[in-house]
Amino acid sequence: MNIFKSDSAKILVVDNNLYSRTQMLDLLSLDGYQVVETDGNSDIITQVVRNNPDLVLLDVMMPYTDGFEVCKHIKQDRRTCLTRIILTGVSDDRKSRLRCIESGGDDLLVKPLDRLLLSARVRSIIEQKRLYEGLDQTEQLLFSIATAIESRSCDRRHSFAELISLAKSFGEYLELSKEDIKNLVYAAYLHDIGTVAVPDSVLLKKGKLTDSERETIEKHVLVGEKICQPLKGRGILPIIRHHHERWDGSGYPDSLKGNEIPWLAQIFQILDIYEALISERPYKKPLTPTEALDILAEEAAKGWRNSKLVGKFTAFINASQIVSEVGMR
Repeated sequence: MNIFKSDSAKILVVDNNLYSRTQMLDLLSLDGYQVVETDGNSDIITQVVRNNPDLVLLDVMMPYTDGFEVCKHIKQDRRTCLTRIILTGVSDDRKSRLRCIESGGDDLLVKPLDRLLLSARVRSIIEQKRLYEGLDQTEQLLFSIATAIESRSCDRRHSFAELISLAKSFGEYLELSKEDIKNLVYAAYLHDIGTVAVPDSVLLKKGKLTDSERETIEKHVLVGEKICQPLKGRGILPIIRHHHERWDGSGYPDSLKGNEIPWLAQIFQILDIYEALISERPYKKPLTPTEALDILAEEAAKGWRNSKLVGKFTAFINASQIVSEVGMR
């Protein structure tokens, strides 16, 4: 299964460095994108309006200002405010990531660009854009709230993109229906929307939670289900409510056991756990895929997860890594 599919979307590359522009053009062309380039010396908003790209790749180091300010102006202009922007620079330290969020950027990638990372980020953001455009006003509002909540911690900036990619790829691997895969993608956005009711002092706490704090966090699935009631026809509510249940009945909020747990919730919780394990957080370093799979296997052995499903996910990740390694050669 090829998880790096080509796409005919249009991308505007803005970079003052000819070598960098050429590199991005070559990398993106391999994935079938239509690429327009500019050195950034002309008015960028005019370029965005004229080309109407699905995505802008914008260098942080601009001739007369910095890319963060340019990004902010693009996001504030009513003609271009919905434009998706990936900023590129020499650093993705905490200060840079915070500036990316404050300017309205959708992502920040470090030069020199990694081909597979660039491909994955670009594909995911374009898919998010198209999904968002297909939503009604209520759904768009919910997705916007979820995005704002996710940005409460800049260290979790990429989790939407990675969960979406995992949901689509693993859903296809399991041969799920298009509707089921769409519900998993929706869950990538909305599963933690209920944390809007959790104070920052609890949600972002680095130390051990008290019993009271843990109870507050566990209520987020019920709050999330209530907030997302307008989506009850989408099949996403059971995922939001039950993605913290455990196979042996020790999870929350309803202590469901085994296949009492909705199938898509079983799938999504494995995706969510895996993404959290391989991602960097303020309180931990990212684990390798192998280490993350070992932890999932341990949880299955404890009776917390569906062992057969964990086995399928392990096979999927191992197969995906082989595909990635071949693509890097």
